[in-house]
Amino acid sequence: MSTNLRVTVWNEFRHEKQEPKIAEIYPDGIHGAIAKALTEAGHDVRTATLDEPEHGLTETVLNSTDVLVWWGHMAHHEVADEVVNRVVSRVQAGMGLIVLHSGHFSKVFQKLMGTSCNLRWREEDEKERLWVVDPTHPIAAGLSPYFELPQEETYGEHFDIPVPDEVVFVSWFSGGDVFRSGCTFRRGLGKIFYFRPGHETYPTYHDPNVVRVIQNAVLWARPAAGPRPTYGHAPSLEQA
Repeated sequence: MSTNLRVTVWNEFRHEKQEPKIAEIYPDGIHGAIAKALTEAGHDVRTATLDEPEHGLTETVLNSTDVLVWWGHMAHHEVADEVVNRVVSRVQAGMGLIVLHSGHFSKVFQKLMGTSCNLRWREEDEKERLWVVDPTHPIAAGLSPYFELPQEETYGEHFDIPVPDEVVFVSWFSGGDVFRSGCTFRRGLGKIFYFRPGHETYPTYHDPNVVRVIQNAVLWARPAAGPRPTYGHAPSLEQA
């Protein structure tokens, strides 16, 4: 099976336009940094941003997307419900979804989880140590038992999400908090991975371990190659 996937990287693209310090870290936007890493991994990558028509997520775009990567923060409320429903339907039909950092509060993630997705947080330049708690998981391939980010925004439990199908990473912060920072879910035929790091004021998406996780996650979340189920009334397969 080919590993070249059709990936769409979605980003609000607001912080980078409004704050010069963030633009210095991500001159092509957060979406540009992630798209570059995924292109280097051999995928067919496009980007989409909030201020494009239909937020860049038209039916044509989504129908030709194997995996959608989502970063949002300051403008969750501006994402049109019609587009949210379109994304959710595609996930349930088999499109993979990678939700990054503050995307936990996105309408898309909240609708797929069915909970508030709330948590504790603070921004105090704390060190984050991410422990691999499932070393057999393909998203952890090529990593050490743990890796560290010297400065990140802190998230802390309780994280109001349904019990994950799998927890791949748990974070510890130098201020003492812990957090389930890499969680998988399945909704319908689609696979979802939530990955915590990625606050916009830090160069997190330039970190090689973070890049590796996202690259691995895209491969893991690819649409399944198994049989497509059918629903509704079904004739008997056997003679009565």
